[in-house]
Amino acid sequence: MTRLAPRAAERDRTGVYPLDEIGQLAELGLLAIKVPAELGGAGTDNVGYVLAMQAIAEACASTAVILASSNLVAKILADHASPAQHAKWLVPYAAGKLGPAAFALSEPGCGSDAAALTTSAREDGDHWILSGAKMWITSGAHAGIHLVFARTDGPGPGGISAFIVPRTAPGLVIGREEDKMGQRASGTVALHFEDCRIPADCLVGARGHGYGIALSALGAGRVGIAALSLGIAEAALAAGTSYVQERRAFGKALAEFQNTQFVLADSRTELDASWLLALRAARLLDAGDKAPTETSMAKLFATETCGRIVDRIVQLHGGYGYSREYAIERMYRDARVTRIYEGTSEIQRLVIARELLRA
Repeated sequence: MTRLAPRAAERDRTGVYPLDEIGQLAELGLLAIKVPAELGGAGTDNVGYVLAMQAIAEACASTAVILASSNLVAKILADHASPAQHAKWLVPYAAGKLGPAAFALSEPGCGSDAAALTTSAREDGDHWILSGAKMWITSGAHAGIHLVFARTDGPGPGGISAFIVPRTAPGLVIGREEDKMGQRASGTVALHFEDCRIPADCLVGARGHGYGIALSALGAGRVGIAALSLGIAEAALAAGTSYVQERRAFGKALAEFQNTQFVLADSRTELDASWLLALRAARLLDAGDKAPTETSMAKLFATETCGRIVDRIVQLHGGYGYSREYAIERMYRDARVTRIYEGTSEIQRLVIARELLRA
């Protein structure tokens, strides 16, 4: 909190990527939280990941989503990359030598329907040639490695493979940075693959297994965004609690009004429920359960709760809540995207319903 929070507003205003801070977090093992210690990671479980993500997001949501993307890539490489790839890419990455990592799945023409991706990869001797584009890529301009999903074979999920694409790969072109509503310092760009040439040994896992590799990380990814939302909501509630004790209206502090007390009580109750759902999902993942229902519930409830809490706290601030002089204005903007990325709220509801109907 003392290192990240003081400059969060400045990073939001300027959109400057927190590269120095990411380097410091890498030294603490936070770019590879769930990577085993023998591969250079922190060796933490999903419960530990939730606690770390929440704490970072409470200080700066932009930094937290950078960690979420980087840790998603790191865990996939730990689970699916070869020993040679571990030595070449994962170990130096975990040591902070490659900067952050980027997860490149979404495309301009497909987001939630990832199986419809069109970026292609074809063999050319001892290389792969990638063509196409990716969209909404966190850390895309700063990542040392990109985990890219591309179509190597026919249509559908079975035609997709996963690749490590280093930042220096010829033909990789970084697009312009998006001017976003919130989480403005997270470095979101498009990636263009213009006959991008990478060595054959950059294929992660078996050919045609890329879609399954991507799905294998989604549960933990959802829990990570739930934790990020917990951090934003905790910061918002703390800001609101402090404000209503200082601000006076009609001769008394706002905290003395029943409506204010109801807002605080409802927010704390919903936030604690979000914590319990997130921790339950993390525990199940740590026990080896894929937990599709529980991870989707955690992501859905935490992100929707975060949105409600920041909205209420803006209302308690009155006109000041609409001013950039107060942190709650930034939190309001930062919170909105949590219901979109890593699976929209609508997708989470579909997953939950599907699992219920299967049962």
